[in-house]
Amino acid sequence: MGLLDLLFGNKDNKIKDFQSRGAVIIDVRTVKEYNQGAIVNSKNFPLQNIKTQINEIKKYNKPVITCCVSGMRSGTAATILKNHGIEVINGGGWMSLNSKL
Repeated sequence: MGLLDLLFGNKDNKIKDFQSRGAVIIDVRTVKEYNQGAIVNSKNFPLQNIKTQINEIKKYNKPVITCCVSGMRSGTAATILKNHGIEVINGGGWMSLNSKL
């Protein structure tokens, strides 16, 4: 366990916890990026549209793991979703997240 894990908690453990509770994976890349490769069964809600999709995301009634290419857009999306009362974690880059699932 590294210093950052001690300070902020282990993200891998949080991802596993969310996954064990049936989390929905939301990929916030553009449709074009998503269509070039994505996590199986993930949902594509591009960041530029995320605010208009809040009610749709709430209908899942499950925790959410966001992802993108690097973790920047998914971090922004996670903040937006959290501010709307959705339990969410930023999973970071989709390829890295996919290897943890």
